[in-house]
Amino acid sequence: MHELSITENILKISLDAAAAQGATRIRTIRLQMGPFSGVVPECVQMYLDVLAKGTPAEGARIEVHTVPLRVLCRDCGKEGEVTRTHIACPYCGSIRLKRLSGREFLVESLEVD
Repeated sequence: MHELSITENILKISLDAAAAQGATRIRTIRLQMGPFSGVVPECVQMYLDVLAKGTPAEGARIEVHTVPLRVLCRDCGKEGEVTRTHIACPYCGSIRLKRLSGREFLVESLEVD
């Protein structure tokens, strides 16, 4: 249910940015999300469809750019990318990792008229 308040904020940010540029319609809202952001894009789209009715964002579509999950290995000292299903250093196999990215969540850009 936290996607509701997140979507309200996305809509406010998007409407404010569009108004500042003199746009009359928002076609696409592009989000940048890490795999551990805890946000379900489908839920954001569902809430946006309801919240945006009667606004310049009515009918806008959500596009998600997923940020890779980057880690620093505490054993070999190398940085690399891992996935949610394979969390081990890609170089030495250690699981002693420090997360460098993966929780990002922000409005990256808008497509407007």
